[in-house]
Amino acid sequence: MFSRSGYQALPLGDFDRFQQSSIGFYGAQKGFFCFRDKQDSLGPAGNAIDTSQGWLSWICHGIITSLVFLLMVVTFPISGWFALKVVPTYERMIIFRLGRIQAPQGPGVVLLLPFIDHWQRVDLRTRAFNVPPCKVTSKDGAIISMGADVQFRVWDPVLSVMMVKDLIAATRMTAQNAMTKTLMKKSLREIQVEKLRIGEQLLLEINDMTKSWGLEVDRVELSMEAVLQPPRENLAGPAATVPPVPGLEGLDGTIQQLAAHFFGSTLALAGGGTGAPEADSVEMVNEVEPPTTPLLAQRKPSADELLSAVESVLSEALVSQVGASYQVNIALSSGTWSTYFIDLSSGSGRICRGVPEGVPDVTLQVSEKDLQDLFLGDLRPLSAYMSGRLQVTGDLHLALKLEELVKAMKQRR
Repeated sequence: MFSRSGYQALPLGDFDRFQQSSIGFYGAQKGFFCFRDKQDSLGPAGNAIDTSQGWLSWICHGIITSLVFLLMVVTFPISGWFALKVVPTYERMIIFRLGRIQAPQGPGVVLLLPFIDHWQRVDLRTRAFNVPPCKVTSKDGAIISMGADVQFRVWDPVLSVMMVKDLIAATRMTAQNAMTKTLMKKSLREIQVEKLRIGEQLLLEINDMTKSWGLEVDRVELSMEAVLQPPRENLAGPAATVPPVPGLEGLDGTIQQLAAHFFGSTLALAGGGTGAPEADSVEMVNEVEPPTTPLLAQRKPSADELLSAVESVLSEALVSQVGASYQVNIALSSGTWSTYFIDLSSGSGRICRGVPEGVPDVTLQVSEKDLQDLFLGDLRPLSAYMSGRLQVTGDLHLALKLEELVKAMKQRR
């Protein structure tokens, strides 16, 4: 039927390009060398390159190969130790003979011609690597630290050698880029709930990019290290469940919450006038809006006031725990900069305004608002650094020791 219609059957498998034969050592590939033109593993482009070299190149190739093979036969008892290699079942050997790639060899005993053969082993077993945690900003503004574990295997040893120099490093970079692009389109809740489905989506995207390398990814498992910054819309979530309001039990829960919000004081007075015991009274707490506080209590101290308060908690014990000096460059709300020097390396410690005389161990750059959050305990130094709100020049380990100063401030308050 195919002969009449003019169609020609094509190979169905990936390994049809390299025909296996039982001739040779333990079923190795056909022959050790040959002079005929054969199908190239890289397709028509590879054949075109070899054909363009002409018959002279093939004749020289055959003569050199024959001479080396003859030399190996003459010195066989000694050359056999270097020319014969055992390839296990889970490996293939890729040989470059005078710059030309040969068909994959193995499993079994493989013959290598000295001086003209360069070879490389390719492991076909399933292997794994990890994608190191990286900062990702989700669709709702949350900043998370996300990593992944990737399992892969090589299905085409020739492509894995020819297309990529470092297969694991290239695949790790590809997986990290695909993970970052995918998670940026998801909210924090979607990432937490649909982690398995996102892993399957990443599996398909990575395979689309790595199939030309002779590599197939079998499994991608996401691992969330930490949530560095909550989403901006976290207050827009479902309202907290509150107990039913007396007299409004028949209404919808949402209407009860609205009634409690607007008429909470009236309901409390009405409940107090009935003479019911104090234990039976219901106190409505609004968890969405913060309680109203006086204006002075809402105002955060300025940078000068904060650093003056820091000076009062300096001690020899704190200096022994930290043992470093810091230059703090503060971006004020007015658009100007203010510089302070905190010395926790000797004595009882000191703090002064201006640039220090010597070179500080760490230089910090932070806005006035973030500095207020740091010393008031609303923001941790590590979270500020990971989110980019605190810029560090110098030893990061010493910079994170500012946590001890923040703890001393909390205890003083």
